[in-house]
Amino acid sequence: LCLQVPELEKATVRMRHPERVRGIIQALREQGVTKLQVISDFDMTLSRFGHNGRRCPTSHNILDTSRVISEDGKRKLKDLLHYYYPIEIDPNRTLEEKRPLMVEWWTKAHELLVQQKIHKGDIAQIVRESEAMLRYGHGMDGFEEFFDRLHKNNVPLFIFSAGVGDILEEIIRQANVFYSNVSVVSNYMDFNDDGVLTRFKGPLIHTYNKNNTVLQGTGYFQQLSSRTSIILLGDSMGDLMMADGVPSVENILKIGFLNDKVEERRGRYLDAYDIVLESDETLDVVNGVLRCVLTQ
Repeated sequence: LCLQVPELEKATVRMRHPERVRGIIQALREQGVTKLQVISDFDMTLSRFGHNGRRCPTSHNILDTSRVISEDGKRKLKDLLHYYYPIEIDPNRTLEEKRPLMVEWWTKAHELLVQQKIHKGDIAQIVRESEAMLRYGHGMDGFEEFFDRLHKNNVPLFIFSAGVGDILEEIIRQANVFYSNVSVVSNYMDFNDDGVLTRFKGPLIHTYNKNNTVLQGTGYFQQLSSRTSIILLGDSMGDLMMADGVPSVENILKIGFLNDKVEERRGRYLDAYDIVLESDETLDVVNGVLRCVLTQ
């Protein structure tokens, strides 16, 4: 396997079935570049989980803690986080239990943000002032190699995010990697003629509905029906559903970033993802796989 992808030797890599992974990578390579698409989560998957011992912000965090939110607003958003986040990650609750509670959380958070009368013109500055970082790599910036390679090979990159679309697009734009092959489905703000946030456009996307239910009407995967080889990148159990809208999947390689509570979650991640990256802030393994699959 490592003749093809030496990065899989990294200490952060875990695989339940290395042989199977080898087979999938081989199949992706044989199917070729015209069959491939990449489907990825954004927050804590393409963006970093931490840096120098500090947590990096998600697209929601960037907004929630920015100067455009009042102190009262910040407190209320934090209260929501403290109440709902433990529910989101509770291994003993079913998805059926979690889904309505996630809708409740996102809806309340969005309502609070709307009350803040956020200006469209402030978004770029908010992102510039934030500590958002995309994942790095060996030698050069990992994200640059990732976005560049996909773009040069005309491989569609579909970013499916329960975060705030306007913020994450701005992060990618400021990193100079928002290429024409990148498509985003996320929670987007709706601004009035004065550029003030009045609501969020539907449908609402939260951690546990990143599947067909919110893709109906976008027709995204239908247009790409010949792209039957998939590399999926995520950091949560909810991300495993992101390829549900693909009409016919021939080969799928699921790479999961296990950022937090590693010991506790390892078993579940190894059962669900083909490759699990434990506390790995880089895109080294992803780039190694792409290099192998896309090199003719």
